[in-house]
Amino acid sequence: MVKPPFIHESAYVDEGVTLGNGTKVWHFCHVQPGATLGDNCSLGQNVNIGPNVKIGNGVRIQNNVSVYEGVEIEDNVFCGPSCVFTNVVTPRAHFPVHGVYARTLIKEGASLGANCTVVCGHTVGRSALIAAGAVVTKDVDDYALMAGVPARRIGWVCECGQKLDDSLRCACGREYELKENKLYKK
Repeated sequence: MVKPPFIHESAYVDEGVTLGNGTKVWHFCHVQPGATLGDNCSLGQNVNIGPNVKIGNGVRIQNNVSVYEGVEIEDNVFCGPSCVFTNVVTPRAHFPVHGVYARTLIKEGASLGANCTVVCGHTVGRSALIAAGAVVTKDVDDYALMAGVPARRIGWVCECGQKLDDSLRCACGREYELKENKLYKK
């Protein structure tokens, strides 16, 4: 059975928006023109989705997050409460750059912790885990566990989210290997 999107009565969904089946837009959200959200997404309270933003399937965006134009979020990404995206490298109020935004890509399965910041123009890799409060100032490898200001890799995580030990084997049964300082699933 296909579930239609749900839009709370206090939310604004502008014309020209595409919402996938089963997607939920909760209290005080605003989804702007040209935005596309896949199936089974959830936008928590007070989420803003900018114009022309593309969001995949199964994405969870928690309360108080703004996803600005220039940001793309792939499938099954988790954005923790109040995480921050930017879209202009050198913003100036008196020199606006309308329509010229740095591209930021959050790849499939990544998790962004509460109050973390992803500075624009970077890619967060597949199944990477960004710690709460971290500030991402460079590209993040697949499966990297990042923490700090600026964020640095402090380990590796499994696709299921568990921190990997030196064996690179997870209790869930997945195994990984390092090649040229990058982690790959076996």
